[in-house]
Amino acid sequence: MWNKRWILILSLLFSIIYTPANIFANEEKADSVQTFKPGEFIIDHILDDHGWHIATLGEKHISIPLPIIVYSYKQHQWHIFMSSAFHHGHESHNGLALGTEGDIKGKIIEVDENGNRDETAPMPLDLSITKNTMEIFIISLLLLWIFLSTARYYKKNPNKAPKKIASWVEPLILFVRDDIAQPSLGHKYMKFMPYLLTVFFFIFFSNLMGLIPIFPGGANLTGNIAVTMVLALFTFFITTFSANKAYWIHIFNSPGVPWWLKIPIPLMPVIELIGVFTKPFVLMVRLFANITAGHIIALGFFSLIFIFGAMNQGLGYGMSVLSVTFAVFMSLLELLVAFIQAYVFTLLSAIFFGMATEEHHHAETH
Repeated sequence: MWNKRWILILSLLFSIIYTPANIFANEEKADSVQTFKPGEFIIDHILDDHGWHIATLGEKHISIPLPIIVYSYKQHQWHIFMSSAFHHGHESHNGLALGTEGDIKGKIIEVDENGNRDETAPMPLDLSITKNTMEIFIISLLLLWIFLSTARYYKKNPNKAPKKIASWVEPLILFVRDDIAQPSLGHKYMKFMPYLLTVFFFIFFSNLMGLIPIFPGGANLTGNIAVTMVLALFTFFITTFSANKAYWIHIFNSPGVPWWLKIPIPLMPVIELIGVFTKPFVLMVRLFANITAGHIIALGFFSLIFIFGAMNQGLGYGMSVLSVTFAVFMSLLELLVAFIQAYVFTLLSAIFFGMATEEHHHAETH
């Protein structure tokens, strides 16, 4: 009963915070509600950005500007300034501007004297510090602080039970070692433990930070396919360069497979070789899709408030309670998903490493 009361209180609280009361203030503002586009609202929240949005008060946007670092091929020079110079995409600066629609939305483009896009100019080289990039720095510093603090504690207290932050980190480290690394890699697990621990905690913390709606959270880091692609590439390269002779023999000349599946058309070797590349691809897509889907569902519930509010003011307020209740439930579910996705990515990476380093003694015996 206590839990139900707290859920109801939280739902009402969030509904008060998120319900656009000023939109339903009078009928004269009904047109502004009808212009609400759920698709754009959701996409704007899950994509990367050149600024860190904090809040919107009326027509004033409060955000943290981030560094813009671009090389203009048209002007043949570097430009370094803060994203606030763009005034949230409404103004240009030094012949550059933020794209506002289509395939250039959110990208830095060249503009002419009138502020229109210069179609003849190539896209600038963009090395800016975006929100996702800054989130990577924040999480990296957080992980360094956690693990260095834990290491110092164990160095000073080698024979004592863990306390403070070490007591929280140790169970997760042992979980990765005993339930992921050792069963998948056997006696060779220590060679891969640094990477497995790094990728597990990085994904786990990235997922958790993405659920925090205020700075320094709110960045959809693992929902960015470029980030998951880099993580998958790390797993791919470690697997490839750690693979032994038996691993490649099983790919190009699988034992126990009929010869007519290898000669004259190398059907099985081609399938096995394709599998080498599809494994990291699946890692990339699985993490990206699961995290992005969770954010889209939560934002979809909030969009219902505006959609029903455009129909009727009472429906808007009534739907706000229902939508926020489901959004809170989704947030609690995503806490579980944050751990599960970190576990699955780390487990599959360990399995791939184990397959690449496994000694196939049975082949020699045969």
